[in-house]
Amino acid sequence: MADLVVTVPKWFWHDWIAEGDAAGQPASGEEWGFGFSRLQRPGIEPGERLYIVAHGRLRGYAPVTRVVGGGGGGWTICREGGAVAVTIDEPIAGFRGWRRRWWDTAAERPFPDWQTAGVPEVRHHG
Repeated sequence: MADLVVTVPKWFWHDWIAEGDAAGQPASGEEWGFGFSRLQRPGIEPGERLYIVAHGRLRGYAPVTRVVGGGGGGWTICREGGAVAVTIDEPIAGFRGWRRRWWDTAAERPFPDWQTAGVPEVRHHG
């Protein structure tokens, strides 16, 4: 399989979760996309896994439903419900773009506190 790994920027983490159909939530029927401005098509197909890294850790994956080319040369990897919260014991530094999964899936373990583990509290000013 050609599973891919992407990073959600730290500043966007809480908004990304709020978009919907996060791990542990019932499927809404909506389709969600992870977009890239790169000209090269991501090497992933429907049914394969798009893994998410944030705050230095693997947070989980979602099954890919399709890959769509944008008008400006970018690409969007699409998903619906069915995300699964998993992690591995290895820390992962954030990066731009995508990478192929480099660990064996046997190393994955459930990650029930995937939303908050190692994530600083949001402080509201005002």
